[in-house]
Amino acid sequence: MLCESEARSTLADPVPMAYLSVDAQGSSEVSLDDITINSSAGTVEVCSMKPADDPKTERSQMNKTGLASSSRPASNVWTTQQDGEVKLRMDEEGMGSEAPKTVHEVFQEAVSKYSDYYALASKKNGQWVKLTYKMYYDKCWKAAKSFLKLGLERFHGVCILGFNSPEWFIADIGAIFAGGLAVGIYTTNSPEACHYVAENCSANILVVENHTQLQKILEIEHKLPHMKAIIQYGEELKEKRPNLYSWREFLDLGEDIPDSQLREIIESQKPNQCCTLIYTSGTTGQPKGVMLSHDNLTWTSIAAGRSLMLLEATEKQELVVSYLPLSHVAAQMIDIWLPVTFGGQVFFAQPDALKGTLVDTLREVRPTAFLGVPRVWEKIEEKMKSVGAKSSTLRRKVASWAKGVGLQTNLKWMNGHSEVPMNFRLARQLVYKKVRKAIGLDRCTKCFTGAAPISRETLEFFLSLNIPVFELYGMSESSGPHTVSIPQAFRLTSCGKEMAGCRTLIHKPDADGIGEICFAGRHIFMGYLNMEEKTKEAIDKDGWLHSGDLGKCDKDGFIYITGRIKELIITAGGENVPPVPIEDAVKEACPIISNAMLVGDKAKFLAMLLTLKCIINTESGEPGDDLTAEAIEYCQKLGSKATKVSEIISSKDKAVYAAIQAAVSEVNKRAVSNAQKIQKWVVLEKDFSVGGGELGPTMKLKRPVVAQKYKDLIDEFYADANTPTTTERTSAVMWGGRKLPLVDSIVSLGSLQQIQRVLQK
Repeated sequence: MLCESEARSTLADPVPMAYLSVDAQGSSEVSLDDITINSSAGTVEVCSMKPADDPKTERSQMNKTGLASSSRPASNVWTTQQDGEVKLRMDEEGMGSEAPKTVHEVFQEAVSKYSDYYALASKKNGQWVKLTYKMYYDKCWKAAKSFLKLGLERFHGVCILGFNSPEWFIADIGAIFAGGLAVGIYTTNSPEACHYVAENCSANILVVENHTQLQKILEIEHKLPHMKAIIQYGEELKEKRPNLYSWREFLDLGEDIPDSQLREIIESQKPNQCCTLIYTSGTTGQPKGVMLSHDNLTWTSIAAGRSLMLLEATEKQELVVSYLPLSHVAAQMIDIWLPVTFGGQVFFAQPDALKGTLVDTLREVRPTAFLGVPRVWEKIEEKMKSVGAKSSTLRRKVASWAKGVGLQTNLKWMNGHSEVPMNFRLARQLVYKKVRKAIGLDRCTKCFTGAAPISRETLEFFLSLNIPVFELYGMSESSGPHTVSIPQAFRLTSCGKEMAGCRTLIHKPDADGIGEICFAGRHIFMGYLNMEEKTKEAIDKDGWLHSGDLGKCDKDGFIYITGRIKELIITAGGENVPPVPIEDAVKEACPIISNAMLVGDKAKFLAMLLTLKCIINTESGEPGDDLTAEAIEYCQKLGSKATKVSEIISSKDKAVYAAIQAAVSEVNKRAVSNAQKIQKWVVLEKDFSVGGGELGPTMKLKRPVVAQKYKDLIDEFYADANTPTTTERTSAVMWGGRKLPLVDSIVSLGSLQQIQRVLQK
């Protein structure tokens, strides 16, 4: 971890650079002798950070087989060309000095070490069907030959649109073997969004799960000039079309392609070339194609695995459940690359995992490692609280006692104490073991969260049940993880310490040590496909990747995220307000609140949009009107009989609105300045969702979408140009819904006495 002054002096050692020397035959086998490192002890050469030369001269000359015939070494750490090469950011020693490898080399090593170990497990007709590592490799090889038969060109995309499955993995790795680019597309994407990705990566082939996803592609295929074939894997074809293949037909296509043809392509691949594209979710504009090299994937997986202390299958096989969207880098790293590197076994959840069946799969598989985005952990928490609320008085008392013991003991362990109190041992037998077994985490020693912020309340809830949830932090542009938390080194609300071989810079820290978090290391991406200006914005002249996240680092090296630069609200008075801590505080203070979004950029005061916890339709994923059991129980404690969101809004439920205002007032008391106090709020009729567009695939809040969707409501906050008075600041309350006229649905009240008088009417 470096402060900026140290970083600028050593980043004439931005990150030592390396390039590969390729022999005349084009072999890409790499040893340390094949690498030139532009630094030595005590002296470091400052490498040019210019972009690659003109694409016409920078691109490798291709021979008739599509193989790169140029062996000119790469001269830059970034490129925006899909067939470009980059200097690898090698270190002279330690994790960063590991020999670079291609995806095929790592998979070959896996087969030699774990040949007969199970690799993939999927349910067919209620039974687990498994592939060993040897079978897995053979199917990837077969898929690669079929891709060649279909005319896959070097560095052209193979887009995969569907839920997690063995076919998804095989298509991904087969595409890489065949010299293409593996490209995941979110299953929730519209046809237009699918078109953007497929066109941007010059996709030759699209792999879809079912008839529904096929229809999206058929709608746009006339606008995809590079497309040569479509493959459907999840169900039988319902129609016959030219260049449309079932999965079985596809695997048989390449039988007449000689192995030597594929082997020649594989041998021409280099670790510093692109093999995968991860498309950002586009929360701030058009998605960007994040170019990841072979080395990005293979080095990051070994670095992350060692940092997380994963075990090799020869010692004890790690078991994971695959359910998060594979178009996201976190799922690819956890589900594909870490298991291949360490010989883990991957079990595929059902497509409706996030609609309620995930816990069933967890109970059956009993994974040893599990990654849940914050919303998954929150849903498990809500379900457990709901079940607990129905328990007998004695059970609730025992659970409350055990949670108190669990939280205090784990907090002491976190701070370096090692003793195991007798009451903790008793609580473990009575409560913790049963809870873990009930949710399928009884042998899970590595519970992780990442991809979005998680609240302290949720972390403490699981910690109190002796289920420490360890935060990971990174981004697509860092091939996934940059920091990790482990049992021996974690802090609540910290995302951990940087992985071995990685470096962190706090850029332009303020008086509190908070600045932009920047990364360096071999996990840093190659560049954004065909987006030179965006790439220059992300990677500075010294080679640092600018994350756009604000954070700080404590004396022990733990990193804390405090917000996003682009999320910062800058009030009319010029004060910078990070919204997430305020939003989390309101949600924690009032358990009925599901989502909260602070607004007030360039405005005189802050206001907040709120949604209530409701039951989600398991089929459509749409939020309904019925409150969750936990929310109903909370209402009953307040004296409210409401069971629906609409009942609360239409009647301006006295008890609920008073509770929300009390929570807002409590949060305002802790505000560092008047400018950071919430002056008005409104309850929306419908919770945020992926389908509604307010949340991204990993449940991140899409602030620009919400701001546009509720623009009229937000404008009404500020219709009165006068800022609330000091008295109003401490007690203003807002409520409303779209069924009511905006003027009537947004009312500002001046004092607690006024609130009480209105509530009594």
